[in-house]
Amino acid sequence: MNRRQWLSYAALLAGCFVISVGAAWTTLGRQFDNDVYDFLMRTAPDPASVPSSLIVGIDEQTLRSTPGGIRAIRRILTDLAPVLADSQPRAVAVDILLADTDPADDAALAKALARVPNLVLATDLTPGGEAWEDPVDIFRASAVAVGHVHADPDRYDNVLRQVALEKITQDRLHRRFALSLEAFRVAHKADILEAPESITIAGAELPARREESRPMLIRYRREALPVLAVHELLSQPEAAMERIRGKVVFIGITAQSASQDRHATPVAFGRTMPGVEINASAYETLAGGSFPRPVSNTVEFGLCLLLAAAAGVIFAWFAGWPAYALAAAVLAAVHLAPPVAFRQGFVLPYAPLFSSAWISIVAAASYQYFFVRRMLRKSEAEKDRYQRAIHFVAHEMKTPLSTIQGSSELMGRYKLSEDKRAEMTRNINTESKRLAKMIRTFLDVERLSEGQMELKRAPVDVAGLVNACVERALPLAESKEIRIRSAPLDLPAVAGDQELLEYAVYNLINNAIKYSPGGTEVSIEGASAGGFARIAVRDQGIGMDSKELASIFRKFYRTQRAEASGESGTGIGLSIVEQIVSHHGGRLEVSSEPGKGSCFAMLLPFSG
Repeated sequence: MNRRQWLSYAALLAGCFVISVGAAWTTLGRQFDNDVYDFLMRTAPDPASVPSSLIVGIDEQTLRSTPGGIRAIRRILTDLAPVLADSQPRAVAVDILLADTDPADDAALAKALARVPNLVLATDLTPGGEAWEDPVDIFRASAVAVGHVHADPDRYDNVLRQVALEKITQDRLHRRFALSLEAFRVAHKADILEAPESITIAGAELPARREESRPMLIRYRREALPVLAVHELLSQPEAAMERIRGKVVFIGITAQSASQDRHATPVAFGRTMPGVEINASAYETLAGGSFPRPVSNTVEFGLCLLLAAAAGVIFAWFAGWPAYALAAAVLAAVHLAPPVAFRQGFVLPYAPLFSSAWISIVAAASYQYFFVRRMLRKSEAEKDRYQRAIHFVAHEMKTPLSTIQGSSELMGRYKLSEDKRAEMTRNINTESKRLAKMIRTFLDVERLSEGQMELKRAPVDVAGLVNACVERALPLAESKEIRIRSAPLDLPAVAGDQELLEYAVYNLINNAIKYSPGGTEVSIEGASAGGFARIAVRDQGIGMDSKELASIFRKFYRTQRAEASGESGTGIGLSIVEQIVSHHGGRLEVSSEPGKGSCFAMLLPFSG
């Protein structure tokens, strides 16, 4: 490819990169990524580690067995707290808001909670985000930490895939860490070390950007976390205490009719998951250290750019099955990369890689196809042009070669007089020069067309030019009994190449004679036309219609009348004449009418 084609190829691939990345950032692209992520989450094996947390759930049976039902939540917690305290849990996180007061139950509950070790209570943002619904002071005094239970489902499909480890009020003055993070901190007696791009706790660094509320993707397990219903715990405390000992306990409402914080999750399979189980899953993600790490935008863009470049290189350097085999390998790698990366703990966005690979490969393959097809057409056209040119040269050389051959045979076969031998020698010399001149003219026109030769410019006498051409054409005109009438040409010299202009004028006169019936006249006229010499050749021949005139200067074109006339020709003469005149800075005009003849006029600029 030339420089311009390389630039267009690069621009095409750059456009594919922009389109693919832009498409991936649309709602459809993001939803596609979400669906792939959910599929990988559902199909990936659960972590090998045993869950270190336990959910104590207030389920439907617990509510039915408790007088007052959901209104008796504080009495349920009051009964539950002593058993938990005696069970020696590692930490207890209560996923129930205790932000309002209830004089009848508050004192008893506060006394019970005071016995619970490493207690973490829940808070949530008000609907407008202006303030926190913190536990009332009587309960807050028993807690070692308060963590938020605010949920942020995905805005595209309302599925909860991540937890915000940090939330701040609208006035940016009051913040809370997530309940799961606080429970992890308390259970491991670790400090939270913050950086703008991450959080480090217990030796584990989480990629969590502060400006994005420090999001952490939750590594949900397909197998449900262990759950202990409150009514089971209260009815069989000894057995329950063994299950609780050394665990981080999350207490919350699991009853579907009573829980207000149920959300769809990647592994929920159409059902919703209670908030307490989501918080416990976030804790297990922290405890297992297997939190999925989304790749950065820089890596994402870099991979898309690499795929576009790979597609470009493949179809620039390879063709046929090797190119398509390499392209298939790239596509296979794109489809395999997200699940392989997910197994290693990284989340690769699928949509941008998918779109970048497919769009770039299709575009590069299409460019190669049309480029090769264009080059093939050009090659076929060049081959056809070459064959026609050879045919034309062979046809044009036939007359001088016949003269040379005939004269040489006569000289060798018969004993001729010195005068006759001298005449034939002159004929051979003249026709040889004519043949050489014809070949040189043809080659010069070809080189001019290809821009490989600079045109010679010298003053050319118009009258002498026309008279020389008429003299050459007289034998053909006399054989057809056609009269050539040449008006006096009193014109200044034109600037150009003598041989090329002679070829052009002779070709017009020769065509006029060839396609005119016997007994007619061919006239040659000259005039001055605004700084140009106008040399017109008019005949009384077969003529042409307007449709034929539109194609008359096209290479190898012959009119139907010319074909039917029986005159031999290749259809290249007028094309060469038009090129010669054009390279001299002139133009060629033609007027014609079927059955009434044609007039070809050359307009050439005067010299000086």
